[in-house]
Amino acid sequence: MLNPKTKISRRSLLKAGAAGILGVLGSSLLNKAAVFSNSVDAAAKHDAHNKLQNQKHNSMSHGYDPGTGSSDGLENAVKALTQFDYGKVSTRTDGRTVRDYEMIAADWDLEIAKGIKFPGWAYNGTIPGPTLRCTEGDIVRVTFRNASAHPHSIHFHGIHPTNMDGLEPVALGETFIYEFEAKPAGMQVYHCHVQPFTRHIHKGLYGNFIIDPKVPRKPAKEFSMVMNAFDLDLDGENEVYTVNGFAFAYMARPIKVKAGELIRIYISNMTEFDLINSFHLHASYFHYYATGADPEARPYFTDTVMQCQGERGLVEIVFPAPGRYMFHAHQSEFTELGWMGFFEAE
Repeated sequence: MLNPKTKISRRSLLKAGAAGILGVLGSSLLNKAAVFSNSVDAAAKHDAHNKLQNQKHNSMSHGYDPGTGSSDGLENAVKALTQFDYGKVSTRTDGRTVRDYEMIAADWDLEIAKGIKFPGWAYNGTIPGPTLRCTEGDIVRVTFRNASAHPHSIHFHGIHPTNMDGLEPVALGETFIYEFEAKPAGMQVYHCHVQPFTRHIHKGLYGNFIIDPKVPRKPAKEFSMVMNAFDLDLDGENEVYTVNGFAFAYMARPIKVKAGELIRIYISNMTEFDLINSFHLHASYFHYYATGADPEARPYFTDTVMQCQGERGLVEIVFPAPGRYMFHAHQSEFTELGWMGFFEAE
């Protein structure tokens, strides 16, 4: 029987061993209701230590096998890879392109791993929020409505007037319109900028914001990835690590690509409570463009890149041959607690 006085921490999770941890997060051997019920109570201290001690699973050749079963969290993570929001497009009398977006902040219970729900604060009902996309020079107009019990805002990285910087909280039921020219070209992010910052970002209020250059980049198969994590018992340590909000999403559903095809990933780190996160690719190398602002700049040629919170960039890969290419964080804890997947090149 679980001891209600013992909190669930990533340290105690890791003591159970990688296979045991992964089994807890994804295996049907552990009743999801026994540890987290239908959702995580943000004020409670949940315990899984004793249960974890009893989880004795044999390690597999590539660690945890999450199966192929569908769930809301998994499907959201899969959609987030290729779902770019270009807004509602119109043209002003001066010929400028205007892109209108609608964003709403609200409180949501969202699935972040098999059987585990998190009481998030989210833009448009997903963590991360929608990937907004435009072209340099476009007029971006974001109508933001706050339907949460807490004040929120949207702070966009990039260049814009200071009165559009998202520093002023928007109260429950209120609306604010952010309007600015999109610049510079490259990879940006957005997030809530209401104090306490750690809580508002950790709870899920962030997303990617892509500003394409006026001269298009070379054609590629493109994906959006946000590295993030979740502190289930509010002790300042994350217990679940994900890309696009669902643990082991791309192990359960490997990302299909073609050998010899250019792959471009818009990747950012919005992980709270850890100084850095990282992206490591097996069996190949990639070019990395920091912030993606200058496509003519000489990129890093590497298999691993580190990002602090708010840092972002472009990863460009050409897989040399068919096969399954693993990718994951190169912090072992993050990997064991949810942050790894596969590209499947055909």
